[in-house]
Amino acid sequence: MNFAQGMFCGCSIVSLLHGSRGILVHVLHGKGEHMKLEWRPAVFGALVILHVSALGAVTAARQAGPDQAPQMSETFFKNVQILKGIPVDEFMDVMGMFSASLGFDCASCHSEELYKDRAAFAITTPLIQRARQMLVMMNTLNRTNFAGQPRVTCFTCHRGSNQPASIPNLALQYSELIENPSAMAISPDAGVTVDQVFNKYLQALGSAEQLANLTSMVATGTYEGFNTGGAPVRIEIFSAAPDKRTQIVQAPDGLGIKTFDGRNAWAAEPWRPMPLLTLTAGNLSGARLEAIVSFPAGIQKAFGKWQVSSTQIDGRPVQILQGTNAGEAPVNFYFDQSGVLVRTVRWNRTAAGTVPVQVDYADYRDVAGVKVPFRMIMTWTDGQNTFQLSDIRPNVQIEAARFARPAPFKRG
Repeated sequence: MNFAQGMFCGCSIVSLLHGSRGILVHVLHGKGEHMKLEWRPAVFGALVILHVSALGAVTAARQAGPDQAPQMSETFFKNVQILKGIPVDEFMDVMGMFSASLGFDCASCHSEELYKDRAAFAITTPLIQRARQMLVMMNTLNRTNFAGQPRVTCFTCHRGSNQPASIPNLALQYSELIENPSAMAISPDAGVTVDQVFNKYLQALGSAEQLANLTSMVATGTYEGFNTGGAPVRIEIFSAAPDKRTQIVQAPDGLGIKTFDGRNAWAAEPWRPMPLLTLTAGNLSGARLEAIVSFPAGIQKAFGKWQVSSTQIDGRPVQILQGTNAGEAPVNFYFDQSGVLVRTVRWNRTAAGTVPVQVDYADYRDVAGVKVPFRMIMTWTDGQNTFQLSDIRPNVQIEAARFARPAPFKRG
């Protein structure tokens, strides 16, 4: 699929396009008459949607104070007509839903003036008006037929196409049924218990004593994806048991910091729509998940309810453990035949439906007697990022300030 992609990051807009020599990154720097365009090569194949409003536009960066509630979409973006009353991070996930459902990017709906002036995101185009109508239709269908539950979403009809098909596809009808391994709905497997899967997982990683002794880690390596123009940049990850984590990405235009302090999470990163974004709901749960996965001994206790199932990933059998906490979407954990964790899938519920976030784990190496994945690939409806670690130092003393609320991002 040939996508273009854009991203609002304070002072730049990035576009990704397939070219004859792979994927090119179109970078727009500056503001107004001082803007400069250039193309850069990218080295990855998953293209995503821009991190700006498809129903509104970015206004000047305004950040809520430390004791204030997360900023709502209509107070940060301009010309938001339908998606009001939701936090900024959820608003961006809605943009990802549009992207995944229609195969669109920002330029598909927004004015072409966006490449010259960010204020152009506020211009109401025919497709933006159509999107608003579709949201009203979707909400009406769910309210009148499903008691307000989000049973009908953009993806229900579009399935990756801007024109929903109305004629049956015989090839689809008579082709082999392919199971989606990352589906939320699973079929319970009564032949295997949760404890059996977890015990095999922990044994595959190391002894119970070694796992219990792992209390902190400091990792270094590279990070790459749409938000680095496809180029690998340095990353540091600080983790403290049971559930604290900070990552620092040395992006080309400044340090990008994402932190979970055990209760709250923030992102002060150049590719975010605001200098300091408070993570809420599913994104907050996702930040917590990233933290607890670093310390496998605590995963089972982190969820109140578990189910066991099985499926295949790329033709290889895997065991699924699905963990659920009250009021939150579930999380799927996938374990290969050796017992190690190879994938997690979680979901964010948004005003336009539920969107998935998938992380694949590989390249397990020994760290203080415990096997730890040195390669992670995170894929979601707004992009794909690869973490390739080169060094992990276990049981390092980490100062508490590492997990404090970061300062708003400032372009270097």
